[in-house]
This record gives sequence, structure tokens and C-alpha cells, in this order.
Amino acid sequence: MVKMLNNSRLTALLKQLGNTVMRYSPPTPERSITLVVRALVLLLSPICIAVAIFWKQLNSPLQVPEVMIVEVAPGSSLSGISDRLALEGLLENPLAFILWARLTGKAQSLQAGDYELTPATTPRQLLQKISAGEVKQYQLTLIEGWTFQEALEEIWRHNNITPTLEGQSNEYIATQLGLQHKNPEGLIFPDTYFYERGVSDLEILLDSWNKSIGALPFDGPYDALILASIVEKETAVATERIRVAGVFIRRLEQGMRLQSDPTVIYGMGASFDGNIDRNALNELTPYNTYRVSGLPPTPIALVGAGSIHASMNPELTDYLYFVSRGDGSHHFSATLEEHNEAVRRYQLDKEPSQSINVR
Repeated sequence: MVKMLNNSRLTALLKQLGNTVMRYSPPTPERSITLVVRALVLLLSPICIAVAIFWKQLNSPLQVPEVMIVEVAPGSSLSGISDRLALEGLLENPLAFILWARLTGKAQSLQAGDYELTPATTPRQLLQKISAGEVKQYQLTLIEGWTFQEALEEIWRHNNITPTLEGQSNEYIATQLGLQHKNPEGLIFPDTYFYERGVSDLEILLDSWNKSIGALPFDGPYDALILASIVEKETAVATERIRVAGVFIRRLEQGMRLQSDPTVIYGMGASFDGNIDRNALNELTPYNTYRVSGLPPTPIALVGAGSIHASMNPELTDYLYFVSRGDGSHHFSATLEEHNEAVRRYQLDKEPSQSINVR
């Protein structure tokens, strides 16, 4: 009885299995794709999550409470920079910083210097700064009217400028600047300068000297000295020197001849008897600035510091002419008409209808 029952059950199970096999059909292409996609999603989800976290950490602001400076010393390694940032609590994930630097090739182009961080700076932006050398630019202002020594003291007050000239004489400094005279007084340009940490005081002065030359119509320091010699001879009034220099600078810039009597007198040499007549003004010599354009070939006198300073720091005005008042001072004019009137008033004492020769 038991054996018959078992056979019956076995038969039923076989029959059911056969029905199941008969009903089986292979999966459709759409179902296969769906299964593959689900498998890939399960496989890639952790990777996608990791990439998202990695990208978020690179583009989230550093832990910077306020604007600050980070110094990257020469020879610093990528790991050294990231470890220091992490140690100071600025960088949350130094591994992500290192990995991104290597993936982008920036690990090989890290540059030393001071870098400014703000609360909005991200690790990716910081890496870009360091690899591009976008270092902090410090500011130094030299004020008009300062003496050379006062300018030096201001430069030395900035502890991120390397002092190399302390204790040196003005003559030594002038030599280092390549000047042809021993006193650099008045030869640096009053302005605001931007520099990087570690620049030397000599480099600041060289920048200032080159800037002063570049801002004026001179080919070099010798031209400035020539103009200073003309200023020296044109006026004995100290307060007028920068204005006289300004007139000559404007005339040079506009292509006008200087028409300076002292240059004519120098060119006349021993033949000068105290007067300049029409023949002297018409004579063609290298020093007759009524006949030749530009500066004479050499200075025409020994030059004091005041005139040197004036030639390097001319007063910016509209004046193009000046005439002696007869008391050592001068009257300055912006137009030829004004100048003619001043000549009549101070020198010729003629009626306006009369013809007048002017410089």
C-alpha cells in the first residue's frame, strides 16, 4: 500500500515537472537588457557614490575662517603640502587633493611662494593657484617728496623684502643701479609697487628706476641727466625746477624743439659775450636747440640733486612756454598767444600790434 502510494506521488511530481518544462520560454532581448542594466547598477553604484564624494570634497570650500596666507616653501612636495594643509585643519581629505593633482598632471608643476586663501577657496582652486604660480602680490608705496633714505627705510620696513643694501653707501647703491653719478637722490619713481615675497631691496629700486625712465621720453639715464643740466641752467628757483622740466618734457613728447637759451650759450663756447643775437640762434650746432630737435648730445653743466629729481619727476601741466620775469623767476604759459603777451609784458614792453620773435 505504501509502495503504491509512493509510486503515485512520484508519478504526479514527474507530471508536474513536465508541465513546468513545457511552459518555460527563453527570456526576450528586452528582459536580458534589463537584467544587465540592473547588474551594472548594482556593480557601479558604489563607484559612482565614491566619485561623487571625491568631486564634492574637491569643490567644497576649504576650512578657512578668514583671508589667510599659506606659504609653499621651495622644494615642497605634493604630499608635504597636503599634509600641512590637513594638519592646520584647512584640508578635509588630503588623499583626494593628491589624487586630483596626479590625475591632472599638476603634481609636477608646483611652485613656491605665498598663496592667498579666502573662505570661498576650494582645494581644486588652490591646486590651480599653486601649479600656475599665482602667488600673493604685496604692495609698497613710495611717496612723492621723500628723500632717497626715506624710501629705503620704507622698503626695509617690509619684512618680506630681502635687505641687501643695508649699511651700504649711496655711491655703492648708485653703482648697483648702473647710474653714471654717485648720488641716487631723486632718481627713483614715487609710485605703488607690487612684489612677491623674497624680492630684494635692489630689485625694487631697479624696478623703480626703470619705471621712471620708461614713463618719460628718455632713451636711458644719460638723457635724464642731460635734461637735468638744462633745468639747472634755466632756473635758480628751486620750486620752479619741476615745472621747467615739465615744459621740456611736454615739448619733447609733442615733437617741439626745446628752444633753450642755455644750450645755445654752451654751444657758442668762448665766443659767448653775454648776449645771444639772431646769428647765434640761426647757427647750426649740436647744442642749438632752436635748430635741432630733441636733447643736446651731452649735459651742459654740473647737475644738482634738485634738478635731477625734477627731470625724473616733472610737474604735469599744460604749459609749453616760459619767460623770465627779470627777477630770477619765470612766467609760464600754455599757448603761444599767452606766451607772446608775457614776453611783451616782462621783456619787450611793446604794444600787442608789434611783431615779436618767441621761442
